[in-house]
Amino acid sequence: MNRPRRLAVALVAALSLSATPLTQAQVSLPALGDSVSQDLDVNDERRFGDQIMRQIRVDPDYLDDPMLLEYVQRLWAPLVASGRQLGHIGEDTSTRFAWEVFLVRDRSVNAFALPGGFVGVHLGLIAMTGAPDELASVLAHELSHVTQRHIARRMVGDSRNSLLATAGMIAAILAASRSGNANAVQAAIVGSQAAAAAASLSFSRDMEREADRVGFNLMGHAGYAPAGMMSMFERMEQAYHLMDSGAYPYLRSHPLTSERIGEARSRLGAVAPVRPQGLAEHALMAARARVLMDGRAEILAQQQGLDAGTRGNAYEQLGARYASALASIKLRNWPRAETALHSAEQLLELIGDEARARRALRLLRAELAQAQEQSDRGYAALAPLAKDRSRPLMMQRAQLAIYDADPQAARDAAEALQTHVSLNPRDALAWNLLAQLWQKLDRPLRSVRALGEARAAMGDLNGAIDRLRSGLNQSRGPQVDQIEAAVIDARLRSLIYERRQLLAELYPRGAPPGAELPLRSSAAP
Repeated sequence: MNRPRRLAVALVAALSLSATPLTQAQVSLPALGDSVSQDLDVNDERRFGDQIMRQIRVDPDYLDDPMLLEYVQRLWAPLVASGRQLGHIGEDTSTRFAWEVFLVRDRSVNAFALPGGFVGVHLGLIAMTGAPDELASVLAHELSHVTQRHIARRMVGDSRNSLLATAGMIAAILAASRSGNANAVQAAIVGSQAAAAAASLSFSRDMEREADRVGFNLMGHAGYAPAGMMSMFERMEQAYHLMDSGAYPYLRSHPLTSERIGEARSRLGAVAPVRPQGLAEHALMAARARVLMDGRAEILAQQQGLDAGTRGNAYEQLGARYASALASIKLRNWPRAETALHSAEQLLELIGDEARARRALRLLRAELAQAQEQSDRGYAALAPLAKDRSRPLMMQRAQLAIYDADPQAARDAAEALQTHVSLNPRDALAWNLLAQLWQKLDRPLRSVRALGEARAAMGDLNGAIDRLRSGLNQSRGPQVDQIEAAVIDARLRSLIYERRQLLAELYPRGAPPGAELPLRSSAAP
């Protein structure tokens, strides 16, 4: 199958939300390096993943919450490292795949793997877990779908056996993208969660068992309690009767069979028990996910009232008080937020000294000060973390600097972010904060360039080019920063070339005049 045709089939497999599911072919489990790599090599698979992520990153439900993302990444990184050490991640995929985990603002319990090493996690999944090992078990399972090339196998199987079933949808997507009509593309892709929802590929039972087995080994090697997988199964099994409500799509794409549960129990019997660690921090992060996954006022009010009860163990009460404080911040009820946060701090002292949980509460106190536009109080909350150079601390300090009357604070924050984005150019949130800081410092060209880079980091080349063109027009005025104007000009040329290359992939026979990349609206800053 030629590359453009494979791209079309892959995009359909990952993006379509057809009411009638694709015919599920029986996919055998070939050894790594066989016909899968011939039909769909790792470069193609990564390219498919990038195409899908370009749609997801501009979706409003794609969430970059530095604190929560850092936590999930901290659970994810040892699993990837173990995959490399155990040989599950080979030389062909180690550097070519993204190995990136990201968050989706959705209250449903779900996680999904995408081509090219991307794994999405719904906030609802984080919220329902009771320990880091439980969440790590899901991450290990999804990582194993990637390392075992299950996605490629499924895509190859669909392209061989379900081509007639997918032909209509392929034609719709390609026709919509060739028309240059953004609305038509939107209709073909269907909805803001099309990529995330349908990318939870329905794997065969053999693939599910293999992901369980490989994921179990990854967990133990990475230092997690393997019992976390069994306790997660038990949570899912208890929730099975709720599946019809639509809150547990993970159970549809990863059905819990008695065979899978039995095999997990038998594996666990041969492993020495490991005491769970980090329960206090996990309780705080699960509570944060519960608040962020649904911003409706009535739901926030429910979260705000959680601190009134005393049900549950100490960790559950700690999470309830954190949720109440964060929900109160969102509702701008400062006294209630202060009361709940102080209560959480007191309870953590009784539970015991857990440095990461204490850090999370300090960050929340700084978040409260930022919401009140009281930079001095925010800096004071972060003072004990002066040596912390992590991304959440950098972002929080930058947000405080935006409201600081002292311009030196904005300059310091801008310099720190500028250094950060030079090393991490795909950090859209950092670029957006940098744009606000440069605007505050009366550096309009730098601000416009940062906005353009933010859109480029999200994969929205159309929006990035529009903003940089705007900056180039501004640079023609008197007394402008000529160095920054030259940087904008060079970057604009680079992005135009990149867009041309992507259009060539989408339109191998030549793009029609005025054709644009099929991305969502780039109107957001």
